[in-house]
Amino acid sequence: MLSKIVYYALIKPLSWLPLPVLYGISDMAYFLLFYVIGYRKKVVFQNLNNSFPQKSEKEINQIAARFYSHLCDTIVESIRLFSMPEQEIVRRCKVLNPEVMNHFYDEGRDVVVVTGHFNNWEFAAVAVTPQVKHHCIGIYQPLTNTFFEQKFSISRSKLGLELLPKTETKESFRRGREEPSAHFFAADQSPTYSKRVHWMTFLNQETAVAFGTEKYACEFDQPVIFGLVEKVKRGYYEITIHLLTDTPNAHPKGWVTERYTSLLEKQIMEKPQYWLWTHKRWKRKRQAHEQII
Repeated sequence: MLSKIVYYALIKPLSWLPLPVLYGISDMAYFLLFYVIGYRKKVVFQNLNNSFPQKSEKEINQIAARFYSHLCDTIVESIRLFSMPEQEIVRRCKVLNPEVMNHFYDEGRDVVVVTGHFNNWEFAAVAVTPQVKHHCIGIYQPLTNTFFEQKFSISRSKLGLELLPKTETKESFRRGREEPSAHFFAADQSPTYSKRVHWMTFLNQETAVAFGTEKYACEFDQPVIFGLVEKVKRGYYEITIHLLTDTPNAHPKGWVTERYTSLLEKQIMEKPQYWLWTHKRWKRKRQAHEQII
């Protein structure tokens, strides 16, 4: 009952407001989260200090403040997506070079697309679908709240994105489809100890990177694409499609994983305020038998 009240009395009415108005709310939320509540500040500052040991306390504080401001923008933009029409979504988040993916569609080939929680990943996931030819499939972790799971699924899939629970990934790759598909992975979260990982140095730290993206690309011989999302200005994004390889099995084990992780790292190093620092990215620690590259 509480979920329905929150949605219909707060979230849905807010989604009808234009973004300039919502950004005013975002500015107030930023002040509360950063200066009053201190939402996950311990995690954020620990992540930033470990990732950028060469930066001064003042620089870390500046990055943190900008991150919280961007996080609040991401929240209100995601709320606006509940009611934002397709024309506005595409106008605000453009795919600059869809021909890179469309080339493989014309050849009848499925592709694997990997990205991270950089800039507004929710916006990008919704916006990319009508701008490329492939049938887009977003792999995600369903919410435990069934009401909000349903509402967010409707919002995320309204332009054609198929949402796929992580547990059904293997079945989806094996399933035959009438048209070429693109499976989207957000591969920058901390994997559980039960998952197969590739260890490497990422943002100055020993990091376990989920191996699923590379595993499926190699097993099904699919081109691997990295989606780079850039923030042009407040409320406007651009997506650039980078082909990492169209022959994943031609590379040494771990190459695909290291390649896309390095590209994400480069983005973060250049504009660290746009990555999701509230996530406990490094909670998994390397065991004695595991090697780091």
